[in-house]
Amino acid sequence: MARKRRSEGGKPAGLATSASTAAGKPGRSQQAGIDASRPARASRSASSIQRANHEPVAAGPIPAEIERGDWTAFILAAMMFLAPALGVPHEEMLQDTLKSMVAAFSVVIAGLLFFWRLRQLEGGLRWHALMWLPLALTAYALGSMMWSHTFLAGVEAIRWFLFSLMLFLALNTLSRARLPYVMEGIHWGAVVASLWTALQFWFDFRLFPQGPNPASTFVNRNFFAEFVVCTIPFSAYLLVQSRSSPRIALMAATLGLNVVALMMTGTRGALTAFWITAFLVFPLIAVLYRQRFAAVAWSFNQRVLACGVLSAAVLGLGLIGTGNEKLIADGNGYSTHAFGRALTRTASISPNDGSLQIRVVMWKATGGIIKAHPLAGIGAGAWEAMLPLYQAEGSQLETDYYVHNEVLQLLAEYGLTGLLFLLGLFSYLLHAAWATLRNRMAEGAAEAPVRAIALSSLLALMVVSNIGFPWRLASTGCLFALCLGMLAASDARLQKQGIFHAARLAWKPLYSKGLVGLMVLCLALTVYISQQAAAAEQKIVLAVKMTLGISHSGDHNDPRWDARKKEMLRLLAEGIAINPHYRKITPMVADEMARWGDWKNAVWIWESVISSRPYVVAILANIARGYAQMGRFEQALHYLERGEKLQPRAPAVLSLKVILLSRMGREPEARRLARQYMQDGTYDSDLLNSAYVLAMRANDFDMAINSLELRQQSFPSLSVDSLLKLGAIFANHKQNRDRALAAYRAAIALSAGAPPAEQAAIRRQIPDTYLSQL
Repeated sequence: MARKRRSEGGKPAGLATSASTAAGKPGRSQQAGIDASRPARASRSASSIQRANHEPVAAGPIPAEIERGDWTAFILAAMMFLAPALGVPHEEMLQDTLKSMVAAFSVVIAGLLFFWRLRQLEGGLRWHALMWLPLALTAYALGSMMWSHTFLAGVEAIRWFLFSLMLFLALNTLSRARLPYVMEGIHWGAVVASLWTALQFWFDFRLFPQGPNPASTFVNRNFFAEFVVCTIPFSAYLLVQSRSSPRIALMAATLGLNVVALMMTGTRGALTAFWITAFLVFPLIAVLYRQRFAAVAWSFNQRVLACGVLSAAVLGLGLIGTGNEKLIADGNGYSTHAFGRALTRTASISPNDGSLQIRVVMWKATGGIIKAHPLAGIGAGAWEAMLPLYQAEGSQLETDYYVHNEVLQLLAEYGLTGLLFLLGLFSYLLHAAWATLRNRMAEGAAEAPVRAIALSSLLALMVVSNIGFPWRLASTGCLFALCLGMLAASDARLQKQGIFHAARLAWKPLYSKGLVGLMVLCLALTVYISQQAAAAEQKIVLAVKMTLGISHSGDHNDPRWDARKKEMLRLLAEGIAINPHYRKITPMVADEMARWGDWKNAVWIWESVISSRPYVVAILANIARGYAQMGRFEQALHYLERGEKLQPRAPAVLSLKVILLSRMGREPEARRLARQYMQDGTYDSDLLNSAYVLAMRANDFDMAINSLELRQQSFPSLSVDSLLKLGAIFANHKQNRDRALAAYRAAIALSAGAPPAEQAAIRRQIPDTYLSQL
């Protein structure tokens, strides 16, 4: 009767007993004098002794009152499905912006529902030493907002906060029974993303705007490949845990599709990670833990089915040729089918590879940052803004937003905090791998397959992290946090002790209520930030598209474009007012307007970028050139001096110096410097153009010929124009008919593939006496 009355009091007996025990307080059943209260008092006493001795309380399994009715695992599974599967079918929002929105809303809503359900709970929640790692980066990022790049540091703080929240939710909700749901979400999200990739590879499917093809919904094929290679361990796990023949066939076919899609990208870092996991790690897992997989009980027919479907999918789909014209045109000798493309691309890895050499330039500059700021770092997210200060002398190459090496970028930006994060992370992963291998107890053997799969995914992630930036992309970043959460939750179930332990928190209802309020605030901020990001990107991208449309018309000064230009400038101004930090998009408008001769508008757009990225030499030079064109030489010299302080030997700075001297009436000095820079090999197209003009004005035809020959050799897009000018010099000034004829003939040959109107315009520039002989 006492138990019955207890149930009728409003809460299940199990909830009160568990909560009371965890909190060290007597429950209602204890107050009622029920015999069942004695074990609870004994448990409370043991916990109290542990706390008094500063010993952690073992975490153990997730309490039933937390797991019952909890939707966190399902929300996280939906997130891992939707983030890679969904894409933006237009260019007015960046693909990773949508994926970041999916991730942020999913995690915050999951946190809100989780803490709302527990607002009456005392005790029961877990904590793990891993939690301190992302929280330390969050705290550093918040602090660096005060002294480094505020916007970029704020972005980093949000990223690591969401990472921390996701890790905490996974730690407290991913029981062994709930894990398969998250794995299914990971697998099927990868399947849909792989399907988009296959369609793009085979049929040039263009629903989603892309850069390097095939990119699925990720805009860049490298981003997709780095994600899908980290999902393959989960897909393989679901396959070997399948029991029915239809399920086995389905999982084998979809795993094969994912592998083929990875091979279609030809991404060498991801392919290297795949070869390591597929041919080294998976066989080891199969040998050690085969008795823990459902595949051990498969019939002979089921084994043949699995092997046959998987092999047929990989070989059959992998040998279908591409129908994507860009891939065919950019083949560079690589096979046109996925299987051959994967093998030849992997074999092409060498120190002379162009993309690797660009990365080496970034890594060397980053090494300079680490050497200069080993303790404090330069501030969270500030690498892209500060990099020009540490580039090699004479360099003006802006490489990217990211280092393409997560370890180097973390050390450069976060200093000692980043080093401690990396030491903690790698120490934990090595410890987790060793503990998984040596734990032969029944509970350890039951946990081992899941731990091995999570570690395999993290191994693939670490491989691609040395050549890319997957931690900073939404889908791979979420997978990173979930894999760590899986391992931490497993540690809790095993009740592991030591430095990497999981423990029970002395949780109070007040904490849950406070976190509910925090989640509501985070949800409001997520809505606001998402709306602002969508609006800014839409306005800026629309302005860029309108600008390019006007340029492509071939008659940008036609009055019919005046209204469109005003609309374009309005959209751009509104977008910049929301977010002035789109470094790679906004200047595209200014560059086109400079070509139109609208230097006034070009300058203010460039200046809006330089306010966020103050050390970009190319933009400083552009602003100076704009002011020089407008006759405002004082401002032009100011920006020239800023550029010279950063990179005194950068070609953009040197060409600008020549242009300014010329426009200020000091042409002999400008001509002398131009000749010197050409001899030194430090020139760009602007300097060669200026050298040609200065030389022609001074009747220095040998210098003019030299500048045009360098221009033709170094800038292929200007070859036809250079040849026409060379022909004119040889015909009109050097009286060398043979060389003039050779130059004109070469110009005609290079323009053979141009549109008829362009070919006709080229022929009109050739004198009739020479044209008749071509």
